[in-house]
Amino acid sequence: MPQRSLMLTLLSAAIVFGAWQIAGMIPVSYAFPTFLETMAALMRMILDGTLFVAFGETLKPLLVGIAISAALGIGLGLWIGLSGWFDWLFSPIFIVMQAAPLAALIPLLVMVYGIGLTSKVFVVCIMAMPVIVLNTSGAVRNTPSSLKEMGRSFLGSERDIVLKIILPAASPIIFSGLRLGVSAGFIGAVLAELKITPTGVGDIISYSRSIADYPSMYAAIFSIILLAVLFLNLLERLEDFLFEGNNRGYASDT
Repeated sequence: MPQRSLMLTLLSAAIVFGAWQIAGMIPVSYAFPTFLETMAALMRMILDGTLFVAFGETLKPLLVGIAISAALGIGLGLWIGLSGWFDWLFSPIFIVMQAAPLAALIPLLVMVYGIGLTSKVFVVCIMAMPVIVLNTSGAVRNTPSSLKEMGRSFLGSERDIVLKIILPAASPIIFSGLRLGVSAGFIGAVLAELKITPTGVGDIISYSRSIADYPSMYAAIFSIILLAVLFLNLLERLEDFLFEGNNRGYASDT
């Protein structure tokens, strides 16, 4: 089964990259390089160290923002899911944040916090946190009542019920929210570099576009997507490790 999954993954990648190569050779646009040209530019940036320096800048706001979003997001989501009053008070805020065009807030953040690290961390947080909060609160709220009643029947305290029943039962949806939040955080990090100050990967994208070096521009975009995919896979493996056997949904759902 794992071998079949690997083969399907490789086949999917071959189809996508092959289509990319053909589209670049046609070409569909003068600004659309082939896959091989893009990989050559990526390898060049790796060898001369440009990409590592860029990621060093990009990862600072990204990691700080994701850490803050995960800690506060899961905490607030738990509180919202456990308290009807807190749900009524705070859920609308995060629903509006998720639906609103948050990129429009970037000029306001720049006015308040300047063009440094703080503004970029805020951009990552406002992109990532609503998804994490809403998924966590929904998972906690929809924990089967039969599981909680069973815990109370065994004289479990509220703390025991939260830590030993609600959290493990809600873990699949919580980690799904984390993965979506991390994806949004990557978008926020690059968006902040493009809109606030051109640093890191955003600087490579902006500069390459300005001098029409499109292979380098696409290589930078490809590299940040690849890093996001690796990060999400790491989260999935962490979930499997922490909650082994509990990532297929609730027993009551079958």
